[in-house]
Amino acid sequence: MPTVSFSLEKPPPAGSRRERILAAAARLMAERGYHGVSINDIGRAAGVSGPALYKHFPSKQAILGELLIGISERLLAEGTRRAAAAPSPDGTPSPDGTPSPDGTPSPDGTLDALVRWHVSFALDSPELIRIHDRDLTSMNPADARTVRRLQRGYVELWVAQLRARSPELAEGTARAAVHATFGLLNSTPYSAVTMSRPQLADLLHRLGLAALLAAGARRPAPGPAATR
Repeated sequence: MPTVSFSLEKPPPAGSRRERILAAAARLMAERGYHGVSINDIGRAAGVSGPALYKHFPSKQAILGELLIGISERLLAEGTRRAAAAPSPDGTPSPDGTPSPDGTPSPDGTLDALVRWHVSFALDSPELIRIHDRDLTSMNPADARTVRRLQRGYVELWVAQLRARSPELAEGTARAAVHATFGLLNSTPYSAVTMSRPQLADLLHRLGLAALLAAGARRPAPGPAATR
């Protein structure tokens, strides 16, 4: 299923009619919400007539499903690829898109790669984060189940690496830490920031990685004052 990621500040790029429809729907739904956009609004924004639009999508709900399933598929697929291409334990970086030299990426390198991937997603796809947060419940039940299944797979990819790094972490604790990290990184669309993209990406990367690693940090033993 095609994945669409467009900035709200930019017009949809030239491409196939189907891509134009998805791009227009993403922008309008992010701005107004699913229920604030009609199928005719989407058609007009995409420069497509009603009959032509229905050749590609049977309903507005089908468009929503394609947007959210598409990005969920991409998150999992690209996250899995980047995890496999993470640096090996000796710190040797692997070429982009290829396994680590010894076939066993380190948990630290994999977590770093996953955080960098999610930061780039959050910065490139703020409109899809807004749509997911607000309109997931407007999907048809089958599509919603597909999105949740894909998202569970993405979460468990992170949980496995966090527990590989910190085996003492309970599974529930690791999962809570991953969800909290997603919340931090996905808050980007709601933030009015004046930083450049490279500065913001670096900040989010450092904060996201710190949040994950803090879950596995051992608390210092209480001092005398704390035990009184």
